[in-house]
Order: sequence, then C-alpha cells, then structure tokens
Amino acid sequence: MQAIKTQISRDDYLRLDEAATEKHEFYSGQMFAMAGGTYQHARIGLNVTTELAVRLSGKPCQPMNSDMRVATPSGLNTYPDTSVYCHAPELTDNNRTLLNPVLIVEVLSPSTRSYDRGDKFMHYRSIPSLQDYVLIDSEMVLVEHYQRIGTYEWHLHEYRQLTDVLTLESVGQTLEISCFYDGVELHDRQYP
Repeated sequence: MQAIKTQISRDDYLRLDEAATEKHEFYSGQMFAMAGGTYQHARIGLNVTTELAVRLSGKPCQPMNSDMRVATPSGLNTYPDTSVYCHAPELTDNNRTLLNPVLIVEVLSPSTRSYDRGDKFMHYRSIPSLQDYVLIDSEMVLVEHYQRIGTYEWHLHEYRQLTDVLTLESVGQTLEISCFYDGVELHDRQYP
C-alpha cells in the first residue's frame, strides 16, 4: 500500500478521515486509502454482518459493520469488514473507534489477501479481547478461522466446503459456511 499522507499525527488522521468520503487506515504516522471492494467482497461482508446481527439480536455480543473503526494497541487504525464486541463496547474518538472486539472478520480479495493474513493479523493479535479472527475468500470457498488459545498462541482451522460448520466460541455461535457465500458466484479456482 502506498501512503497518501506521511508523518502526520493520529489527531490529524482522525480529522482527515472524518471529513473524507472514503475510508483510511493509519499506522506509524502514515495514512493509507483503503481499496474499494468487488460485488463478491461487498456481498460476503453484508452476509456475515447480517447473519451475526440476526443470531445475536438481544444477546450480549453485537456486530458492527465496516463503518466502525478498530484501533489496535500496536497502533493500527483500520476498518474491518465485521467486528463483534461483547457486553459494553469500549469506544473512543467520539464513538467512532472500537477498542474491544472479540471477533474480527475480513473478506479477502486478491489485493488484500497477503496483508490481511500477515501484517494486519499481527496488529489484530495485539488486541487483548480478540478471540476469533476469520478470513473469508471472495473468489472461492475458503474460510480461515484463527482462534486464540493462549496469549501468543492461535489455532488455525480451514473450511473448504459450503456444508462445513464454523464454531465461534467468543460469541457462542455456529455458522454454516454457505451463509457467507449466499448470492455470490464463485470461481472453480482452488488453492493447492
């Protein structure tokens, strides 16, 4: 990613981001424009947030869509496709930034796949409340679920069939993988 502003303060980032029509990430004095998504990306993101909103209605955990910024203790400010907090949300920046997600979901596209699996996940791991990190591929049936099992230990489980069932202990839900891909035309491409 190419920084659009460098050596700016977080306060300047917040002012610029609030006035912008597109979303931006911020890390280490640099502001980055976030890429727009494809139809598949947007549809999967909507499916995830909607499914969680229906299942968690009236419960202590609540989902947020990609309009909710998340800040990590390591310094990244970003907008995940879906985040879920439990009990009271810890908010800052005039209720624009969530600090205590227990679940974060990112929809993978070709341009973000490596970043979401690598550096971005490294930053997300610095959030003490985070228990589940879910990556959903937008081009094929592939869901990667990282579950925290210790302070510095994560367990990975991959799902490659629409009939597979994902268990999210942090929010007490099991979801069939097919619900993420409803209304999405997928390619036959597969990972080796």
